[in-house]
Amino acid sequence: QVQLVESGGGLVQPGGSLRLSCAASGNGISINAMGWYRQVPGKQRDLVAISSRDSSTNYADSVKGRFTISRDNAKNTVYLQMNSLKPEDTAVYYCNADVRRWPSTRYSAYWGQGTQVTVSS
Repeated sequence: QVQLVESGGGLVQPGGSLRLSCAASGNGISINAMGWYRQVPGKQRDLVAISSRDSSTNYADSVKGRFTISRDNAKNTVYLQMNSLKPEDTAVYYCNADVRRWPSTRYSAYWGQGTQVTVSS
């Protein structure tokens, strides 16, 4: 089994910061892209940031300059540093990873359970 376990969500005031973490685990896994998505009730899940294995990154326009994605390949972990948070950043944040399990040669997408981020005064 492949598991993605997220941590670091919570309540923060506007202008504050939070750091999300997501650790992937499982026997014989190899991970390609890792990223973060977010979803608010009644809306689709949207990409926030994504990092390829060589650490090239891509961000949603709404978070550029405020959020930073990084990863530790040795720990199969991806992070999302969120600064200058705004009320509109309030959402459930989901970790996503493209994972290959030995001996398969195919990558499949896996999701974390989600962590709530609330930005409010």
